Amino acid sequence: MRWVVNARPMVARIANRENALRFNRAIALSAAVLLATSLGLAACSSGDDLDPDIVTVNGGEPQNPLVPTNTNENMGGRVVDRLFAGLKYYDADGVAHDEVADKIETTDNKSYRITIKPDWKFSDGTAVTAKSFVDAWNYGALGTNAQLQSYVFTPIVGFEDVSAEQPKAQTMSGLKVVDDRTFTVELKSPSIDFEDALGYAPFYPLPESAYKDIKAFGENPVGNGPYKFSENGSWEHNVKIDLVPNPEYHGGRAPKNKGLRFVMYQSYDTAYADLQSGNLDALDTIPDSALGAYKQDLGDRAITKPTAQNQHIGVQANVPHFSGEEGLLRRRAISMAINREQIAENIFHGTRVPARDFTASTLPGFNGNLPGSEVFDYNPEEAKKVWAQADAISPWSGRYEIAYNSDGGHQALFEAVANGVKNTLGIESIAVPYPTFKNIRDEVNAHTIGKAFRYGWQGDYPTMLQFLTSQYYSHSETNNVDYNNPEVDRLFNEALAAPTQEESYKIVAQAQTLMIKDMADIPLVDYVAAAGRSDQVTKAELGWSGLFDFENIEK
Repeated sequence: MRWVVNARPMVARIANRENALRFNRAIALSAAVLLATSLGLAACSSGDDLDPDIVTVNGGEPQNPLVPTNTNENMGGRVVDRLFAGLKYYDADGVAHDEVADKIETTDNKSYRITIKPDWKFSDGTAVTAKSFVDAWNYGALGTNAQLQSYVFTPIVGFEDVSAEQPKAQTMSGLKVVDDRTFTVELKSPSIDFEDALGYAPFYPLPESAYKDIKAFGENPVGNGPYKFSENGSWEHNVKIDLVPNPEYHGGRAPKNKGLRFVMYQSYDTAYADLQSGNLDALDTIPDSALGAYKQDLGDRAITKPTAQNQHIGVQANVPHFSGEEGLLRRRAISMAINREQIAENIFHGTRVPARDFTASTLPGFNGNLPGSEVFDYNPEEAKKVWAQADAISPWSGRYEIAYNSDGGHQALFEAVANGVKNTLGIESIAVPYPTFKNIRDEVNAHTIGKAFRYGWQGDYPTMLQFLTSQYYSHSETNNVDYNNPEVDRLFNEALAAPTQEESYKIVAQAQTLMIKDMADIPLVDYVAAAGRSDQVTKAELGWSGLFDFENIEK
């Protein structure tokens, strides 16, 4: 899954109301206003006359060019998933269905023979073949390409040789093209999740043209999904991305609208005002300022649904006082200094629930009573004791800072968390706003952020192992908290190789029990999505992960 900008998908949406720049979106739609560095809305410029049948939805500036294997955050991911089609796709309930795949055959969850359907094409008219998948996976895995989603190919035989800093091979030996419609995959060990994962973005195919200039391709991608970029280009940075239906697509997600415009907001308060005035068709995150009234405001246009999203506090090992045993004790103390129940009720009006593990409460196999999970309970006296134990190792100095992105609407949450830490532990603690999600992600990826940071995960496919392996495998590129426990890695592997889901759930519980003991990071809340549609929209439903079922939005 993906890092999320906002509170909706994993982590970030409590609007900076005091600083939010407000303006009339009707004017913005005709006058090209761009305030990319402000804390307001990155306006939707357009000297174009927008077709009223185009669905406008909230979005944000993607962190990177739109290459599937290098897109690991929500704002880019929601677009990539519209532009590309994988072997499978997920419906609104998270059920996987064959998309480009005709047959996926295995007898042991280890050796796979995959046959794709005939006559699939990319939006430029070139054929989608078995080689389109194999080449894209090998590109994503190759260490010198430094793709953020490379970890997903770890189970495939030969990944280590390809992913090394100095690769010993250019292609994974576990991938073989048989013919134009058939390829085989050999895994190092059985994986109970592998087939379901094949609808996840890093497993999408790429056309041959992508490799000529991958960065340029990402600015104007050619995919095989239900939508495509328009011929004149669709991405106006920090402003909007326009998608139109792709006539070459003939899978199970055919659009029921004439296109999508992702409008890049930096304030969910502004987006909500646009939704109410009819200048935005669908908003997937209601700002905290409106949570107490949005159901009354919107009536039957208000949408709520428990979703597979969470929000955590992470801190990297290079931050003073947060490595080794001292760091473990400080994370435990801070966790017990946070009153999650009060935050969920007072700030979010029940649209968040206190976290009880490192995944999400809606996922199959979730267990909210794991050994040690009392560390997620508010316990100020115990928090003080544990903090004192850390001080005995190395006396605290400085202040505790938590970075959050202003464009995600997180101000109220992280100010409440910082105040709780301050009042309980008696230290200086503040929430530090960053202008955009991209600002934080760039520093986190570079290990230069130097403070705690808000982050979360929105599922890419609905299993606990997808959440855990992506973020806490020691070798994962998306392990942003430097978590490294060989025993947990072993248990992840064992859970993936389990013969049944029930057995896998038991092993996942063992792994998470160790993670709680290590305090891998600080889980805060899981999501009950609060969203809305305008009176111009007749149908808009949230999917299992909290994103809209975009293809099925109808006006």
